[in-house]
Amino acid sequence: MDLGLSPSTYYTYPMNTYIILFRGINVGGKNIIKMKELVSLLEGLGLTRVHTYIQSGNVIFESESDSEHLLEMINLAILHRFGFSPVLLLLTLDEFETAMHNNPYPQASSDPKTLHMGFLTCVPEAPRLNEMEQLKTPTESFMLKDRVFYLYAPEGIGRSKLAANSERLLGVSMTDRNWNTICKIYALAKGEEK
Repeated sequence: MDLGLSPSTYYTYPMNTYIILFRGINVGGKNIIKMKELVSLLEGLGLTRVHTYIQSGNVIFESESDSEHLLEMINLAILHRFGFSPVLLLLTLDEFETAMHNNPYPQASSDPKTLHMGFLTCVPEAPRLNEMEQLKTPTESFMLKDRVFYLYAPEGIGRSKLAANSERLLGVSMTDRNWNTICKIYALAKGEEK
């Protein structure tokens, strides 16, 4: 019996919130992607509620697709449109919330630039944590939890040997954001800030 329903009526897919963190774009005049063009590109792929935060490449959007499909689709679209393939870290809102909840340095909330969270492309198989311990200053602390590297650096990371060498010693690609940026991205993802 034909009930006059379209196929989409039979199947409902949950709309998920995702966050993409780009590594190494718009730095030193290389790998330039204007955020307005990026939003247009992603909307053209069928992603909805696309927002960006600052020029370093932080994107929030909604989609019914799964992470693996989205990452492949977005990578190909960026390569085709901009001519290069930046490292992309794609997280669900739940994964992002978990990374924030696992923050071992709550004291950073009073000075959010002291904490940096490095999001890794995969869990490191053989991180050289002992070497990292030797590089850190007396005021610095770090912790690796799954695919997130937390670096607490109250004196800043500009001259930090630990910050400069952490990706190499972890052995996997990483992109980091300070706690202030993390909180701003989260607020956008939750619809609390426009």
